[in-house]
Order: sequence, then C-alpha cells, then structure tokens
Amino acid sequence: MTQYVFVTGGVVSSLGKGIVVASVGRMLKNRGASIAVMKLDPYLNVDPGTMSPYQHGEVFVTGDGSETDLDLGHYERFIDVELTAVSNVTAGQIYSDVIARERNGRYLGGTIQTVPHVTNLIKERIHQLADESGADVAVIEVGGTVGDIEGLPFLEAIRQMRNDVGRDNATYVHLTLLPHLGSTGELKTKPTQHSVQALRGIGIQPDAIICRSDYEVDLGLREKISLYCDVPTEAVIGLETLDTVYAVPLSLEEQGFGDFLANRLGISRPADLSDWSKMVTKLRDPKRTVRVAIVGKYVELPDSYLSVIEALRHAALANDCEVAIDWIKAEDIEEHGADHVLGRASGVVVPGGFGERGVEGMVSAARYARERGIPYLGLCLGMQVMVIEYARSVLGLEDANSAEFDPNSENKVIAYLPGQQELGTTGGTMRLGLYPCSLTPGTIAAQAYGVESIDERHRHRYELNNDFRDQLNESGLISSGTAPDGSLVEISEVEGHPFMVGSQFHPEFASRPDRPHPLFREFVGAAVETLREGAQHELPLADSEDDPAPPSSEMVAGTGISS
Repeated sequence: MTQYVFVTGGVVSSLGKGIVVASVGRMLKNRGASIAVMKLDPYLNVDPGTMSPYQHGEVFVTGDGSETDLDLGHYERFIDVELTAVSNVTAGQIYSDVIARERNGRYLGGTIQTVPHVTNLIKERIHQLADESGADVAVIEVGGTVGDIEGLPFLEAIRQMRNDVGRDNATYVHLTLLPHLGSTGELKTKPTQHSVQALRGIGIQPDAIICRSDYEVDLGLREKISLYCDVPTEAVIGLETLDTVYAVPLSLEEQGFGDFLANRLGISRPADLSDWSKMVTKLRDPKRTVRVAIVGKYVELPDSYLSVIEALRHAALANDCEVAIDWIKAEDIEEHGADHVLGRASGVVVPGGFGERGVEGMVSAARYARERGIPYLGLCLGMQVMVIEYARSVLGLEDANSAEFDPNSENKVIAYLPGQQELGTTGGTMRLGLYPCSLTPGTIAAQAYGVESIDERHRHRYELNNDFRDQLNESGLISSGTAPDGSLVEISEVEGHPFMVGSQFHPEFASRPDRPHPLFREFVGAAVETLREGAQHELPLADSEDDPAPPSSEMVAGTGISS
C-alpha cells in the first residue's frame, strides 16, 4: 500500500512548501523508496495556462502536455521524476468534474455538497496518483495557507485520508514562519501556535512542524513549539534561509527529519546523500563567474523564468562557474539601445512569452548578440525574435514579423501552426508536451546533444514559416532541428557564430542538477569562452541622472545565483 506524506502551510504563503516537498522526496528516494508527488491547488482556474506570469509565475509543462504549477518543476529537478497531469489538481478541475457528473446524472438526483462529493473527488485523484504510479510514498502538497476559504475542501479531504488508509499510513507535515522582531531580537512562535491551532480545528494534528526563519531556531524555541503544538521536539525542525535551495535536503537530513519520516513510514534503508552533498559543495565554490543577460517581458518577477534560472545554474555547475544574471526589461532596450544595456554580458538569453510588448527590444538583443559574436540562446519566443531579426537584417525584409505581432506584415516569417488560428479557446489548446525532433548532423545543436533525435517539451502556437525556410537556410540561418517528417523547424542556429541557437521548444523544463540540458550546458560553456577571450565588448554604464540605471544583478532569492 502506498503511504502518504501531506505538506500544508501556515502563517504566510511563499514559505517554500514546494521545496520542502521536493526535499522530502529526495531524502526518501535516497533511502530506496519510490516516490510519487502531487500539488493540490485551491484556485478555481482549471490550470495556470491562462494565468498571468505576474500572478502565478512560470507555467511548467510536463511531458504529457499538462500546463501545471511551477512547483512541479522543483519536484522533477530534485527527485528526478517525470510527472504527468495527475500530479497537479486544482479546485477548478474538481468543481468542473463534479458539475459535469451532476449534469450527466451520475449522482442519481442527489443533492451535491462539498462533503462528500467534492472531497470524495479530491481523494479519488489522490488514489489515482497512487494507483498509476505504484509508488511506495506519495508526497502531496496543499497549496495556500491554513485558513484560506478555498483550501478548506482540500484540507478536509486529506483529513479523511487518515481514516481511509489507516493512521500509520498518513503523515502530516506543517510548514510555518517564525517572524523576527527587530526591536527585541526575538523569533516569535505565536503565529505558528495559531496556525497549528487552526489546522487542529479542521481535524488535522501535525506529526511534524518545519519552521522557516532567517535566524537559527534553537532548542528552547523548538521545545516551546513542541509544548504548545503537541508535537515531539525531534519533529520540530528549524529551516533557516539558505544560500541555495539545493541545500534544503541536507539541512533537513542533518536535523534528523529524514530519519523521523523513515521511522514513521517503516523505511529501514539509511540515506545516502553524498552525491547531492558534493553537488552543493561544488555549487558553493565556483571557479569563476560569467555574466548572462536575460532579456524578457516579466523580469520584475524572476519566478516567471524559474526553470530558465535553474537550467543556467545546472549548466554553470557543469562548466565550473557561477552565473550572474542581469535582468533586462525588453522595453529598456527599446528606449536606451542594446549597446548600453547589454554591454557587460558574456551571453544573452531571450526566454518565452506572449504578446507584442517588448518584442522590438528582444529583436535588438538578438541583433546585438549576432553582430558581436556574443553567445545567444533563444527559447520559444526567443527563437522567433532571432528569426525575425535575421530576416530583417540579413534578408532585407524590413517588415518581417510574426503573425502574432503584426498580422498585416507581408513577410510573416513566424506563422500560426496548422489548425491554431481557427481555435476559439485559449486554455490548453497550444502545441503542448513532448514532440520528437531530428537533428542536422554537423550543427552546434547536434554536437551538443550527441544523438540523432531527441524529444522535447513544447508550449507554443506559432512556428517558423516554411515559406521562408529555404531562403533563411541559404543565407546562414540553418534549420538544425526539425520534426522527423521535416514539416516543422524545431531548432535554428546562425552558421559561423560561436553559439547562436534558438529552440521552438522549452529545454529548461528537462534540466537537472546532475544532468544539465545540452543546449544550456553548451551556451554557458560558450559564454565562459567569451569571458576568457575578453570578447564581450563591455561598454560604460550610465553615470548621470538622465541616463538609465545599470541592469539589475541582485541575488535571485533562493536560487544561489549571485551577481
């Protein structure tokens, strides 16, 4: 029988439940247990696919084409599992299913209620995860915080699970915040006490409490929380803010949390996190720093590009360096010029996005990288703007554009995928999930992968227009990866450039700490060479009030990537 670990949160959101779930999965996997993971999201959207990145951050895409919460990316990277649609359940999915069943007469005329109909369907999804995966342990995160109205059905469902599967087969872990009062220099436990009280009022007694803090959680505080929250002292775990999220499993293991869970779950095999520890040690001691500019539409919220950040980090590990990120708002390039804004970067990444805002700035970034020999990696939209720039600058097609941005252009070098223009809805209708790609021998892409064919995850409506393919190839923008039947261009690269590659798919979703994605690995390697050769053409930055400020290079919280 599958056993269950449920992770809830209290006090405030964004404490890192997803990282804790991923870390629990990693600790248990390293003890020989097979792991399944699920995120229960209380929002009423069916999935995050139509939500603004400013509201929800990155949309993570699984191999089967599901648009999911970004925490599934953490799960995949930490535990090294391939997740599917069953691993992300939203309130929108549940209520849509309940209403559809009622309309189809599945409830035989009965009155439909939150309990038992909604809660039963939530439990049905949890059991589906266990049945399809056959995992020893299912680690399940409940989004939001205790006390949220929309989260109550999910909490009631996981409360019932303890009786359904047996008390010994369900473990509850609660993540809270210990705020620090500057006036007294104290960590306060009262918010944690109230959060646990609210959880117990729902009927869930936590078996363990993890306390997030910016300061050390000493034994006295843990004993106080143990007393007031009725949890053994050894099950009260302090989790300080760390320099890298990848150190979280090591911190939890060091405090005995892995052994606590293993004892509850009847897992006797000891943990072996030695390889993980070596990876973290290497991460903390880079030999050099390479500066990469991310030119995007949503740079004010780095979570919008979470998998890109992590993929760069993995690639940096493979190249014995760290990546310092300059967050570049695409509109700033439009206003001030690429020379000024990108002058200190040894590499440029243009990630995905939708809509025309900032696109001309991205086109300028692609031109800057092409003309100066600066390594460039374009991801989905980043490949499309690379094609637009090349068509304008090299082919002389001054109005070259995408059908998304200028439907009236006579030279739409980026066009709708077959069947996309006729769709009347936006949710879940793009080209999504894994598709095969055949690589062109002798290209940078083929050399990076080292194989003839690959499968990569997609999320897009537009593609390179085949009417311009031959013209682009002949002029030096070669199709280095295509669909097996040759119908679609999946990878483009500039011939003779040190590294200027764009992929229509999203390689960042497949990157792992110990297995960086080949395109990211080679891109960072090329950026290191640019740094070594001094070819980055660094220009003076603004020094007057009338000039723009230098690009931001602040530490991205929780990523371990610093300036």
